[in-house]
Amino acid sequence: MQLVLVVALTVAALLAPPASRLFAAGTTAPSGAVAGAVTGARPAADDDTVPAVGRTWPVGVRPRVPRGWEPPATVYGPGHRGVDLAAAPGTPVRAVADGRVSFAGRVAGKGVVSVELAGTGDPPLRTTYEPVRASVPQGAEVTAGEVVGTVEAGGSHCTAPCVHWGLLRGGTYLDPLSLLPPWLLHRGPSRLLPVLGVPLP
Repeated sequence: MQLVLVVALTVAALLAPPASRLFAAGTTAPSGAVAGAVTGARPAADDDTVPAVGRTWPVGVRPRVPRGWEPPATVYGPGHRGVDLAAAPGTPVRAVADGRVSFAGRVAGKGVVSVELAGTGDPPLRTTYEPVRASVPQGAEVTAGEVVGTVEAGGSHCTAPCVHWGLLRGGTYLDPLSLLPPWLLHRGPSRLLPVLGVPLP
């Protein structure tokens, strides 16, 4: 019986989609993320050492994810080096964790904000958001939930307005959703449970 249970759990783990796929829905245009143009970048990777330091989603409470994390096999291979979050132009974009703004400006005509996350090792983890009109200067210290900019009307590679959210350690791309703890990833509607053994008033 124990052997059957172990085999069943192993098969379930192998077939389970990554966290980013749990939220993906629909299709989008091919990736053209600015984060993919980082000089000397290495192929994307799954990194079990990414701490779940995120305290908020970059936009909204639990935004729709039109396209999830699709790590490429090689530096210039096809894939999606981050996740796309549905967000209307003008939507506030927030830092997911405490850190320092390492870049706030324009790259290839798109507004980009990048934040190095505090206490995440050497080199530190770095999140990127685009297309975003920055409201914080380079070098500014930010806290989780602090607004770092707003979604720009143009420059998105999605078929509908979105923010591309990336995560890197050095030159290696990682899944941004791995920053979020389970309570943020799986937040659902509140449910009232029966209270047993308590007399009615």
